[in-house]
Amino acid sequence: MGSVQIVTTILAAAITAVAVGLAVRAVMKLVAVIRLGQPAPERFADKGTRTKKMLVETAGHTRMLKWGVVGAAHWFVMVAFIVLSLLVLEAYFEVVTPGGGLPIIGHWTVFGLATEIIGVLGLVGILVLMAIRLRNRPTRPGGRSRFTGSTMWQGYFVEWVVLLVLIFGFLIRGFKVATDQFEYPLWATPVSHALGGALPTWADGVSVAALVKIVISMTWLIVISLNVTMGVAWHRFLAFPNIFFKREPEKAAGSGLGALRPMMSDGKPLDFEEADPEKDQFGVAQVEQFTWKGLLDFSTCTECGRCQSQCPAWNTGKPLSPKLLVLSLRDHAYAKAPYLLAGGGKDLTGEEKATEEQLANVDVLALAEADRPLIGTAAEGGIIDPDVLWSCTTCGACVEQCPVDIEHVDHIVDMRRYQVLIESSFPSEAGVMLRNLENKGNPWGAPQNTREDWTKGLDFEVPRVGEVEDFEYLFWVGCAGAFEDRAKKTTRAVATLLNEAGVTFAILGEGETCTGDPARRIGNEFVFQMLAQQNVETLNEAFEGREKSKRKIVATCPHCFNTLGNEYGQLGGEFEVVHHTQLLAHLVATGKLTPVQPVAGGLTYHDPCYLGRHNRVFTPPREVLSSAIAGEITEMPRNSERSFCCGAGGARMWMEEKIGKRINVDRVEEAMSTGAKTIAVGCPFCSTMLSDGVNGKGAGEQVEVVDVASVLLRSVKPETTAGDKETEPVAG
Repeated sequence: MGSVQIVTTILAAAITAVAVGLAVRAVMKLVAVIRLGQPAPERFADKGTRTKKMLVETAGHTRMLKWGVVGAAHWFVMVAFIVLSLLVLEAYFEVVTPGGGLPIIGHWTVFGLATEIIGVLGLVGILVLMAIRLRNRPTRPGGRSRFTGSTMWQGYFVEWVVLLVLIFGFLIRGFKVATDQFEYPLWATPVSHALGGALPTWADGVSVAALVKIVISMTWLIVISLNVTMGVAWHRFLAFPNIFFKREPEKAAGSGLGALRPMMSDGKPLDFEEADPEKDQFGVAQVEQFTWKGLLDFSTCTECGRCQSQCPAWNTGKPLSPKLLVLSLRDHAYAKAPYLLAGGGKDLTGEEKATEEQLANVDVLALAEADRPLIGTAAEGGIIDPDVLWSCTTCGACVEQCPVDIEHVDHIVDMRRYQVLIESSFPSEAGVMLRNLENKGNPWGAPQNTREDWTKGLDFEVPRVGEVEDFEYLFWVGCAGAFEDRAKKTTRAVATLLNEAGVTFAILGEGETCTGDPARRIGNEFVFQMLAQQNVETLNEAFEGREKSKRKIVATCPHCFNTLGNEYGQLGGEFEVVHHTQLLAHLVATGKLTPVQPVAGGLTYHDPCYLGRHNRVFTPPREVLSSAIAGEITEMPRNSERSFCCGAGGARMWMEEKIGKRINVDRVEEAMSTGAKTIAVGCPFCSTMLSDGVNGKGAGEQVEVVDVASVLLRSVKPETTAGDKETEPVAG
C-alpha cells in the first residue's frame, strides 16, 4: 500500500463513518415519525399479492412507463442505482489497492459486461432526465410546470450525483485499462477500454478516482440524511414499502381509486350508532391523525409533479395541487414531530396530553408548528387552505399518475370529514344539497313521488320490483336519471334499448333513494351511511334468495355504479353492478341490438372519471359508439385514463366554481377543438357540465352533448328519435 492509498483509505473510511452514522439517525427519525400515525392493520393482509405487485411495479416500472421516454430513462437510472451500488462497494477495495475488486464476482466477465451496459444506459438515462427537468423548469417562459413548487436544488443535486458517480465509475475502469490492471476483455467493456486508451498511465489514478466516487456517494448520503423530507432522494428507498402497503394491491391501477377508504378510528371502521366524538376520531384534524401509511405517503413523494400536471383544479388556476398538498402535510409532520415525539398532542376534546416537563426541552419552532391548524387560511396559519381542500373533484387523476401509489383522494376526504362533521365548515351552497339528501333522499330536493315520472309516455310498461316474479337486471335509475331533464332522456333511452333487446328488468321506483355519493365525497359520512344502509336493506330485500352472481344491477350514473359496486360491500351489500354502456356493448356484440342507420356528423367521447379512471371502463362505451356512428371516434388529446374531469365530482356539482377558469369550459374547448359535432358522454353529471359549457360558449346549435345510450338508440330506432336533442339552452 503506497502513501496515496493510505490517504485515500483513511479519507474514504472517515467520510463513510460520518455518512453511515447520519443515515442511521435519519432512518430512525423517519420510522419514528411514520409510527406516529394511526393504526392501519388491513395493510398487512395478503402479503403474497402485495409482494408480487411491488416487484411488478418497481422492476417492471409499470406506472412510470406510461410516460414513454421519461419512464424508460428513469428505469435505466433505477437499475443503474441498484446494480452499480456494487461498484461503489468495489471502490472501497480500489482505494486500498489499484488492482482491487469485488471478491468472487469482481472478475467474472459477465459481471463486467452487465455493469458496462448498465453504466452506459444509466448515463444516457440521467442525461435525458436532466434535460427534461431543465426543459420543464418552473422559471421557463410560458405556462406552469409540473415542477412548480418542487424543491429544484434537490432534484438537480440528485441528478448530478448520479451523473458524476457514473462518470467516475468509468474513469476508474479507464485508469485500470491504462495501467494494465483491468480484468475484462475489450469485447465486454468497449467504453472502458476506449476511455483507457485516452487516459495517462497514472498508477494512483484508480485509487484517487475511487476516493472521489466514494466522496460523491457519501456526500449524497450525508445531504439526504440531514434532509429527511428530501423525497426526491428518499423515494429510492421508501417507494418499495409504500407500494407494498397500498390499499388494494390487487388493483391494476391506483389503489386509491374506486371506493373511498371507510371512516376509521383506532384502525377500525367507525360505527355511527356507538361513536362518540370525544372518544372516536371523526376524520382528520391533526396530522398525526392520518394513518402511518398516510405519513409514509407524504414521506415518499418524489416531487415529480405528475399528479399536479393532470389535476383539473391546478390546470384551471385553482390553488389545489395534489403535490403541494402532500408536501405541505409532509413538511408540517416533520416540523411538528419533536413536539409529538416528546409526548405532545391534543386529545379528541382538544386538551393537551403532555405535561409541562415533557415539553420543556422541545424546540420553540416545533411548539409553534403544533399550534397551527391543519385547515385554515394563511392569516390563520393553516397548513391546508380551505380553498385547496374544497377545490378537489376527487377525479383520481393524481392517484392514477402517482408512480409511488400515494392515495391523495383518501387523505383529502379524511380532512373534509372532520371539517363537515365536527366543524360544520364547508361551502355554504353545499348545505342545501346535504339537507335535501337528509330530508328528500335526493340532492335536488325533488318530491319522492316523482321518481317514476320519466316512465310517462313510453310505449311499454316499466315493471317495478315486487310487481314481477323475476327479472334479470334491477335498473338503478339514480337521482339525476329520475329528476334531471337531460338525464331523463338517457334513462328513457336505456329502458327502450333494454326492452328492444328483450332484457327483463325492473326498477325500485319510489323505493330508490340517493346512493349517498355526494355526501360521502364532501365528507358527510353520517348522511352517506344513513342513505347507504337504507338502500342496502332495500336491495337485499329485492334480491332475496339470489346468489351474488344473479343480484345484477345496471346503472346509468358512474357515481351510482361506483358506490353500489365498490362501497356498498362495506355495509353488507354484495351485488354485480354494470354500467349501462357495458350492458349495451354486450347486447350489440351478441346481436340483440342492431344499429341500422349510422349517426353522422363526427363524434368525440368524454371519459367520465368515475367510469373510466376509477373503474377502468374505457372500451365498452367506444364499442357502442363505433357500432352506431359513421366513421371513427375522434379522440380528445386527454382521453381514457388521462381524461380531463368535467368538474362535477367530489360534490362539486353543488358548489360554485369561483376561482380560476371553469373546469367544464376547459374540457368543452378541448372537445370542440376536435371538430366533432357530437360530444358523447356516459354520465349525467358530465352531461350537465359539458352541456352548460357548450351553451356558455354559444355553441348549443352547432355542438350537441348526448349520452352513449341515446346515440345508440338513434341508430337502432332512427324513426323514433328524430329531432331528439339533449343539449338544452341555459335557463335565463
